[in-house]
Amino acid sequence: MITMKDIVREGHPSLREKASEIAVPPGDEDKQLLQEMLDFLKNSQDEETAEKYDLRPGVGLAAPQLGINKRMIAVHFEDPKGKQYSYGLINPKIISHSVEQAYLAAGEGCLSVDRDVEGYVHRNARITVTATDMEGNPLKLRLRDYAAIVFQHEIDHLNGVMFYDYINKNNPFLSAENAKMID
Repeated sequence: MITMKDIVREGHPSLREKASEIAVPPGDEDKQLLQEMLDFLKNSQDEETAEKYDLRPGVGLAAPQLGINKRMIAVHFEDPKGKQYSYGLINPKIISHSVEQAYLAAGEGCLSVDRDVEGYVHRNARITVTATDMEGNPLKLRLRDYAAIVFQHEIDHLNGVMFYDYINKNNPFLSAENAKMID
């Protein structure tokens, strides 16, 4: 079972490296790791389990956050409209995106960052992602608003990018002209 002690923190080299592609179909080891990542997210959102194991709630987790240099992410969340997203993805890739930007009103957080980082993180409001699921099936997802933001945050981890890299250093709460706020 993955716990907070397994998650590497800011300053760990794997958070700034470009992760390696995984052979498809995935091997048993990769499938198991993805399942464990997904289980961590589910456990972190269950109040009783989270308290018992001292887990911080998360909606996404990327393999580099475990110090593993592989292009794998897990996401588990419900968007504001009640749509459930629960995926373990291999080699996810953004193949198209909108010009329009979006950002979370409350800013973003990260399981690998133990401090509050204030400021708006501008991302694409709509994206299309291709990936391979845990069974080796190709997937194509069209995402918008909150879901698009979560997926971009996790895919950034595969490229050594942290969410605060996007925050305007001089004016952290500056909203771009073509950006919409997501509550």
